[in-house]
Formats: sequence, structure tokens, C-alpha cells
Amino acid sequence: QVQLVESGGGLVQAGGSLRLSCAASGRAFNIYAMGWFRQAPGKEREFVAAISRSGGSTYYADIVKGRFTISRDNAKNTVYLQMNILKPEDTAVYVCAATQGMGPTSITSAYAYWGQGTQATVSS
Repeated sequence: QVQLVESGGGLVQAGGSLRLSCAASGRAFNIYAMGWFRQAPGKEREFVAAISRSGGSTYYADIVKGRFTISRDNAKNTVYLQMNILKPEDTAVYVCAATQGMGPTSITSAYAYWGQGTQATVSS
């Protein structure tokens, strides 16, 4: 089992940047592929980005491709989401998740472990 804690959310103006972190504890971090999802008020949870166990493979939702970058540091048991050129429609609670699948994957049901999330708000 693994526990996930996100941080780094906040309020930023449109065009700005935020860097989210997700710290993992518990079982060996490098056996999990990791993903970031988000949920805005009144909307369903949606996939944002995912990264393989080694970090050698990544996968992005089309709506964030070219603006967001997912990375991981297995020595620090942490996965990151660098978000640039933020738009008001990026406002959401961002949640990280872990899967023991090979990954990376956008399939929500593949992820067994979820964090509580961190709020990112982009003002216009």
C-alpha cells in the first residue's frame, strides 16, 4: 500500500505557472506508475498526465499537452506536475494516483491509490 500527499496548489493569474508535488510513503515508490487527475466543481474527474515507473514514458491529455510536464524523482518518492501557461479553465482540485500497472495510463480504474488533492485556482 502507498500513501499519497499533494502540495503546491494555490492562486495564480492566467498565463502563470504552478508546480505541484505528490509525496509517496509506504511501499517502494518505483513499483508504481503515477498519474495526475483533476476535478472542477460540477464536473467529472478527468485525466491530466501520467508517467511510467522509471519516468521514461509519459502521457498527456490533449488539453494540457505542451503546457504541463509530469516528472518523478524515485530517490525522493515524489512525482511532480509543472503547469505553465495556465488558463482559468485549469482551475480544479488536482489529485495524484498510483497504479501497479506498467503505465502510463489515463484509465481511472487502473489506479488503486489516490491522494486527497490540492486546489489550483487560475484567475483571469
